Amino acid sequence: MKSTTNHENTVRSVQEVRVCRIEGVHADAAADLVAVEEPMEIQLAYGPPNARLLKSISVTMRTPGEDFDLAVGFLVTEGVVRDASDIERVQDVSTSAGQNVVRVELAPEVEVRLATLERNFYTTSSCGICGKASLLALRSVSPPRVRSEFRMALDVLYSLPAALRAAQNVFEQTGGLHGAALFDSRGKLHAVREDVGRHNAVDKLVGSEFRKDHAPLRDRLLMLSGRASFELLQKALMAGLPAVAAVGAPSSLAVQVAKEFDITLVGFLREDHLNIYHGEQRIVPN
Repeated sequence: MKSTTNHENTVRSVQEVRVCRIEGVHADAAADLVAVEEPMEIQLAYGPPNARLLKSISVTMRTPGEDFDLAVGFLVTEGVVRDASDIERVQDVSTSAGQNVVRVELAPEVEVRLATLERNFYTTSSCGICGKASLLALRSVSPPRVRSEFRMALDVLYSLPAALRAAQNVFEQTGGLHGAALFDSRGKLHAVREDVGRHNAVDKLVGSEFRKDHAPLRDRLLMLSGRASFELLQKALMAGLPAVAAVGAPSSLAVQVAKEFDITLVGFLREDHLNIYHGEQRIVPN
């Protein structure tokens, strides 16, 4: 990434609202905090210097904050960019009318396949195609997998949900955000992101590491505050992650992705119990 416009709009991730709070049969007016949810458009500028093209590729409902990370992470996990040098700059081009717009400028030599820019092409349960077709599509765009030496002790794994929860500052205020975090094999927290959309939280996380030229993330575990869906396993695969752990349940297609691409997948992770759906060799006894 040659250069990046670093300033982003002042973010407002939490909003105060008035509520009627009832305890038993007693009602009182009170103030409460809720997570902000607003749309953001992602634009892509690409092509040779004398024939640049501009395309709006996604509008996502997100919690404001880390918008540049979100835009870049989306491009990484959708297979549009593979290296930090593919991106020349990221800039805020929001309109005076308040429309949130982030534009990502690609290097002139980066080839863009328009098929990869169709949001929900193969990633969501609402796309109307079967699991087999989803896996075939994912196979065609995923980066090459390399042998992973990642290992994590069981007691370290048990400690991750509490570590993630302690790092979720906005969740602590609102109770209304998904969290995603990166841990190393010793359980050290390297990065955490929150968002109203679980896929956005992961994109923000991946984008922040990609912008630092830390990808692929072959020595990290992705920890999720909710369930593990196909889309989140797809994003982990595109980021090069060897392991995913979730507080909630995985979907059947998420398990298939884990087995197909050898990603350790842990579900129902609590302080003293868990399920390993694939890749138990990476979880070692204390």
